[in-house]
Amino acid sequence: MVWRDALDTLMTAIQLIGQETLSPVEIAAKARIARRDEQDWPAVAASLLLDCPIWTEDRDFFGAGVATWTTETIS
Repeated sequence: MVWRDALDTLMTAIQLIGQETLSPVEIAAKARIARRDEQDWPAVAASLLLDCPIWTEDRDFFGAGVATWTTETIS
């Protein structure tokens, strides 16, 4: 199936991070994003753990104390 091959290719470039990995920084991540959208905490936690920016068009991350990039800034 074409879609399955495409998914398999995509998954070789993506690393899933489980909740158990994010839990050590969950409270800090929620505190940073709570004013905007607390449901976005896993992305903030991953950014904190991996010391990497978040590529997003979601303005909720701005002001959360983590680096963000938009498509416009990296194009």
